[in-house]
Amino acid sequence: MRVTNSSRRSFLQTAGPALAGGLAAAGFVGDAFAQKIEHPDATDQGHHAEGSIWSHDYWASRGNSKLYLFRKRIGAPQKGEKPLPVLFLVHGSSVSSRSSFDLTVPGHNDYSLMDRFASYGFDVWTMDFEGYGRSSKSEGNSNIADGVEDLKSAVEIVAGETSQQRYHFLGESSGALRAGAFATERPERVDRLVLAAFTYTGKGSPTLADRGKQLEFYRTHNVRPRDRNMIRSIYTRDKPGTSDPEVGEAQADAELPFGDSVPTGTYLDMTANLPLVDPLKVQAPVLMARGQYDGIATDEDIMDFFVKLPKADKQLAILPGLAHSLAMGKNRALFWHVTREFLTMPKPADTEPPA
Repeated sequence: MRVTNSSRRSFLQTAGPALAGGLAAAGFVGDAFAQKIEHPDATDQGHHAEGSIWSHDYWASRGNSKLYLFRKRIGAPQKGEKPLPVLFLVHGSSVSSRSSFDLTVPGHNDYSLMDRFASYGFDVWTMDFEGYGRSSKSEGNSNIADGVEDLKSAVEIVAGETSQQRYHFLGESSGALRAGAFATERPERVDRLVLAAFTYTGKGSPTLADRGKQLEFYRTHNVRPRDRNMIRSIYTRDKPGTSDPEVGEAQADAELPFGDSVPTGTYLDMTANLPLVDPLKVQAPVLMARGQYDGIATDEDIMDFFVKLPKADKQLAILPGLAHSLAMGKNRALFWHVTREFLTMPKPADTEPPA
């Protein structure tokens, strides 16, 4: 077990059925394409300063719904090659996968988490949950349980394309709840698990207290408004200045073509149905990462979850100068660092005496 705090302050003063194919399968153009990625600040040890990033679109099926998946890695897959470790990114409540993890921000570098971790040598995947982005819209509210079912369908595509059965998962905000709940139901699919901006019981959370004022609306409506101002507020509600103003604008530009509303299910779950992940059932090694100013949970709430995790292979990182969105903050390099180190940790030797 390791508890880290990048500001070097003590914490709390204490201790199945799926269909693969390009977007053309659903009437979209979806040929694979390559691009050049260059990181002018690539001074961290082992970082590939440039390389050819290959990407491709896929579709999974769950019932009558089509779920959009997107993949990036260095170079196109080659027959007989050594498989790359798979990292599956799980988006949150208000924006879809590509604008969460593959965003281009004019005038700024390195806002694509997918590019960054592809350049580290990972085979990086993400998906739009039902009701978000390019995926099907339905009469449902895309709650956490629905998201787990979406992930079950998505991993069948990943298995078919990579011939691997276990993957790293990284979820942010309600995506962390989806990833954590998935890990308790399908532990055989999860290698290492990163829970970013996670909330356990929600006790003491100013964000959830404010959100709870709309609880009756979430109970009686399956979608909620999501306009440009709402997207901007993601980066200002906790601590203005922790993100570049251009991020919210670029994300709104990317998201609003998909509509001005998103499902209510995760908001309802987070205000009325917590806790949704039982830490005692999480069998994977876990990194819990959160920003210094994140209002989605208190330090006490996160520590309560952390100490209950059964594996000794676990870490908690409180990252200074960041708020709710770790991947989009000015200090996002801190998040890259702790995540990369956690995902590439050597396998510990067996220290148990023989029976």
